[in-house]
Amino acid sequence: MKKNTIKREQIDACISSVERERLRAGEQRSGMHSQPKAKILKVHRVNDYARYIGAPCLHPLVSVIHYDELEHCRHSLNNYDVYGIFIGDETLEELTYGLTTYDLHRHALMCVAPGQIGGKADTGEEIQTKGWALLFDPELLHGTDLERRMPSFTYFSYNTNEALLMTTEQRLTIVNLMEAMRKELALADGHTHYIIIAYLQLILEHIARYYASQLSLQVQSSSDLLTRFENLLKHYYDEGLQLTHGLPTVKYCAQELFLSTNYFGDLIRQMTDDTAGNIIRRFVMGLAQKLLISGMSITSTSEQLGYEYPQHFTRMFKKHFGESPSQYVNRKR
Repeated sequence: MKKNTIKREQIDACISSVERERLRAGEQRSGMHSQPKAKILKVHRVNDYARYIGAPCLHPLVSVIHYDELEHCRHSLNNYDVYGIFIGDETLEELTYGLTTYDLHRHALMCVAPGQIGGKADTGEEIQTKGWALLFDPELLHGTDLERRMPSFTYFSYNTNEALLMTTEQRLTIVNLMEAMRKELALADGHTHYIIIAYLQLILEHIARYYASQLSLQVQSSSDLLTRFENLLKHYYDEGLQLTHGLPTVKYCAQELFLSTNYFGDLIRQMTDDTAGNIIRRFVMGLAQKLLISGMSITSTSEQLGYEYPQHFTRMFKKHFGESPSQYVNRKR
């Protein structure tokens, strides 16, 4: 194996750490009333963060930061209204993401999207840290092809334990593009906007490629994921959860399997070339056939499966099988 190759064990260790995060989250919640509330930095614009840590403000809508160059950097717990990409060139411990804490491994890359909270509470102590950050405002993308492409970059909603573990070569590719962006921002002429968008798309596409490779390794080491997924669905109905919670969702299944919704969905797609939602629907429709054949009415079948309205069940059944539940029952008699 080459020196720069990410080992499967590293990915497994990173993925399994979500259980530790959940324990930490529970400890945090149990001690919420006794601990002072951490001050949160509102990152409404990219330069709100740049000014806080003493980084140069190069553009109102995009900021490229090299932490190694900062003299008076401090931790901050941030509430983002912008997108962010962070590369750690050293291991950072006890960072916050929502209600959980996590450790960011060396050469790991993580992304945040507007509406997310992350970072580490400021203790007033100046720190020396290494790595890079790229923040960009959604307004930068307005009207561009990249704006329409953004929903496909699902990694912006991955959990922190699902950070991208980069090889040295992969890190160098991303960092070189960030450096090129920073040089372009210093030029600031009539071409800068278009060049910055082009660099940004290159970075996002490279991250997507590297994540695809990581997902492929994760698929190999998670060969039982589909079995656990199916068993989870069986358990859901065996326990009657559909009667109080409705139909099982991708979000519910991901949480029970200790994965973020998007990472779980991307893993399933990598393994099956299909979506987790479609797999859930096929499972539910299979149950529907059995209940209808057993003599259960359409209304009762709908309720037993967790549908709120029989009309919704009938519509989904016809969409899935090409015939209504009544037509199916009459054909099977």
